[in-house]
Amino acid sequence: MPLDSKSTRILELYRQFQMGKVVNKQDAAERYGVNVRSIQRDIDSIRSFLSEQVAQNGVMQSIEYDAKERGYKLITQEVSHLSEGEMLAVCKILIESRAFSKDEMTSLLGRILNLSVSPKDKDQIEGYISNELFHYTDPAHPSANTNFLWEVAQAIKEKHILEITYSRLKGKETVVRKIEPVGILFSEYYFYLMGFIVDPEKRKDFDKEDDPFPTIYRIDRIQSVKDTNEKFVIPYKDRFKEGEYKNRVQFMYGGELQQVEFKYYGPSIEAVLDKLPMAKVVEEKEGVYTVKAETFGKGILMWLLSQGHHIKVISPKCLVEEIKEEVGRVYSHYFK
Repeated sequence: MPLDSKSTRILELYRQFQMGKVVNKQDAAERYGVNVRSIQRDIDSIRSFLSEQVAQNGVMQSIEYDAKERGYKLITQEVSHLSEGEMLAVCKILIESRAFSKDEMTSLLGRILNLSVSPKDKDQIEGYISNELFHYTDPAHPSANTNFLWEVAQAIKEKHILEITYSRLKGKETVVRKIEPVGILFSEYYFYLMGFIVDPEKRKDFDKEDDPFPTIYRIDRIQSVKDTNEKFVIPYKDRFKEGEYKNRVQFMYGGELQQVEFKYYGPSIEAVLDKLPMAKVVEEKEGVYTVKAETFGKGILMWLLSQGHHIKVISPKCLVEEIKEEVGRVYSHYFK
């Protein structure tokens, strides 16, 4: 093969990169008797080859320009890959989330697999999830706009006030709100934006006007987002902690922080502790568990009612009364 052939030239450049040498495009062009654009195309070909090798050998390599040395060199870093089983688990969790339409979910999974596993493993994993994807049903709600997600995340980082146009669930009316965004959460098929309303007049319709916790907005119901570039300040000690909030909230219903105590008569206390991460078993007697949990809002009422006769709420008294009233309303549907 002639020394100046394209394939030989690319192989020699690749060998120089592997040996740790710095490649100057002008010098290489003169050496091989080609123009600089040809050398740039060779480097791009090597970059493309290296990107395809990541999934196979677990090493990420790239060709980067070093301004100090006035040339290109090979940068290598180890990549901690997911195992085949871990990647399958990630795919299963994404499918179960039903956060996106079927087309979006299929595209997302395909791109993740392309970047994460070898072609052989990709084919196997796609075989394991193909039936679920075939029968995947689009969610009833619109998919969350991922551009909104990123824009909101940036506003949270920069502490910029957002102006959102929001379609309310109650009354179906559209409202405009200026909020201080503090967090994004995902729960039960939906992404949520957490934020404090800037205008105190807008809070007068709340159950608790001086509620110290953020308002919850479903991101798929946000019609538009505008970054006002106005800054807001929240002291570090008062910053919103998504993880702690998520552990205490059920079904993303806002409200006050409360201590709930109940007896559990069901078959799996583990399922209760998984659903209520902040719950603690304070007593166990003859298979009956007394549980205390710290929770936000009225979402806990929905979960408690979903457990039927497996749960008896002890406190707080106001929650006990709410359950009695709700049970009475349910009873009236069947026994009038």
